[in-house]
Amino acid sequence: MLRVIAGSYGGRRLEAPKGRTTRPTSERVREAVFSMLGEVDGARVLDLFAGSGALGIEALSRGAKEAVFVERDQGAIATLKANLATLGVGGERAEVRREEAVGALGKACERQETYDLVLIDPPYGRVSDLGPALAKALPALLASGARVVLESDRRAPPYLELALVRERRYGDTEIRIYTTK
Repeated sequence: MLRVIAGSYGGRRLEAPKGRTTRPTSERVREAVFSMLGEVDGARVLDLFAGSGALGIEALSRGAKEAVFVERDQGAIATLKANLATLGVGGERAEVRREEAVGALGKACERQETYDLVLIDPPYGRVSDLGPALAKALPALLASGARVVLESDRRAPPYLELALVRERRYGDTEIRIYTTK
């Protein structure tokens, strides 16, 4: 069982998807991410590899204006939608897209969407494969001053052509925060 750490939904419980295909970000790491980020009021958020939606929901709880959740696993999407419903987060603040992350980035570019905060928590085994595609697609989606949070295995972090602002390790997990150059 997960919970929202702070903000308007602070303390509320979230469900995690069943099985081993989704690895929810621990509360400790989520707390550290949002401590490093600071203010997210009014941000437009993109949560890639959303899983339960815990990262994007945490951003909404802390004042983000809206969040787009991208997830390909149907079970995770069902859990994510249930979490949003439990919290009373409606369609005006949250959109769930069932898509592969790289394809979703391409479609978002076509729609000329921009985001203030992008949360990326891919399956650790796929990070090295995804790095080049993410590095290519992300810049077009970033608003001025946007931040990107990348969670990865510390032994295989991908390279993004963005300015690295902060970096922390928590066991085998590495958190990197980038900003637009």
